[in-house]
Amino acid sequence: MNALRRCLIATHRWLGIAGSVMFVAWFASGITMMYARMPRLTPEERLMRLPPLDLASMRVDGAVIDRRAERVRIGMLQGRPVYRFHDGARWATLFADTGERLAALDAAQATDIVRALWPEHSAHLRYDRRIETPDQWTLQIRGFLPAHRIALGDAGDSQVYVSEPSAEAVLITTSASRAWGHAGAVVHWIYFTPVRQHGAAWVQLIIWLSIAGCVLCLTGLTWGVWQFFRLQRTAYTGLMRWHHYAGLVFGVVTFTFVFSGLLSMDPWEWSPGTAPTRAQRHGISGGPLDLASVTAQQLQAAAAVLAQDFPIKEIELIKFQGNIVAEAYRASGAAAHVLDDPGSVVAARLPLDHRLVLIGAPQRGAFTRFSDDEMLAAAHDAMPAIPVADAVWLQQYDSYYYDRQHQLPLPVLRVRYADAPGTWLYLDPRQGAILRKEERLTRVNRWLYHGLHSLDFPWLYQRRPLWDAVVIILSLGGLFLSVSSAPAGWRRVSRLLRRRTPDAR
Repeated sequence: MNALRRCLIATHRWLGIAGSVMFVAWFASGITMMYARMPRLTPEERLMRLPPLDLASMRVDGAVIDRRAERVRIGMLQGRPVYRFHDGARWATLFADTGERLAALDAAQATDIVRALWPEHSAHLRYDRRIETPDQWTLQIRGFLPAHRIALGDAGDSQVYVSEPSAEAVLITTSASRAWGHAGAVVHWIYFTPVRQHGAAWVQLIIWLSIAGCVLCLTGLTWGVWQFFRLQRTAYTGLMRWHHYAGLVFGVVTFTFVFSGLLSMDPWEWSPGTAPTRAQRHGISGGPLDLASVTAQQLQAAAAVLAQDFPIKEIELIKFQGNIVAEAYRASGAAAHVLDDPGSVVAARLPLDHRLVLIGAPQRGAFTRFSDDEMLAAAHDAMPAIPVADAVWLQQYDSYYYDRQHQLPLPVLRVRYADAPGTWLYLDPRQGAILRKEERLTRVNRWLYHGLHSLDFPWLYQRRPLWDAVVIILSLGGLFLSVSSAPAGWRRVSRLLRRRTPDAR
């Protein structure tokens, strides 16, 4: 027992000395992240600033698009229509009037793009630099690199990033958003550029730091509870007395925060993830996105139909049940593609006003969603060999498909399959796509990760500011628990260093 006691104390003490600063940073940055994340160009501003789409000069058919393309958008560049497509790794741009591929985007062209999008700052624009490897703010949009960074010269010190491959603005940062990004996400995720550039090493770093944090919490809880119940009081004085009591009150929550943070990294790939599989996506779409049969005239006709409802800025070509469909969003409604995840086959979207047109049948007119029968048929095609246990149209979020900001679209079709993993698919009739896949393990992970880390419990996460108050109080408790042990820890380190330092006399 003495050996076990000494082991618990020594492990907790030295892990605490080594990790107290990290825990303070985690809790403080976690509170910041409740209200501020990484800088980005919002979908609203992006679409509002795009030039009107004009396909009058389009002459190039869709057959020129690489058949590996998983996303295809049609927009404007320097007054000319262009195809922008993503092959699963990077973006590329083709002029739709000549078929010429955009070879390079120089500094002057990038500056002209920003000048056209932000004309109110045209007199003060300043070219900054070319970004070849990710900087602090482009780590999550590497598929758009290289990029040019242009300063707007405004009071907010705004910097716009223009992608060379797609020739469009993909990110804007301000001095305020950069400061909040550093204070929140960068610190919390240890997202510093020199570390995050090495993806595999960064993942292992977070996993093992989290494991060490879990051991720190468990040894402290074990020793603290055992001593309290043995003595019916704390044996410590001063700040360590409060550290002991804070550990008894907030120790379990601190452990759950750290443990759920570990699960956010999907250690050892224990959870299959919530993205639909390629087979499921192709079952819904009817196969890969192949534009070999799409002509320029068909695209012009589809754009004309879409323009009858509102001025269009951009079209995305999607595939549903074997049919190519043109999709456009209303700029005044401020809906567009979220470019934070450029590699996503189904980009996240805001549930705002949009229109769809079948490329092969524009005479049918524009519509806003696919029918219930079409969605049910697509759900069967997503997993054709698996019986459907039930299919329900959700008018409200459930415990797995939800969003505190209420930006995820509703209604959605939730289909539960009678397969061994217990698959659930959530299908959006607005875009004819799978928004989310859940399996038995991902549902467990939802509670262990999101439930414990963000306190996303249905009775709490929909009630603000109650949720805010609870999370902040628990985080402040963890913060005090981390700070209160630091003076004693550093005094011990100082004594150890003095004993090891030779006498200077």
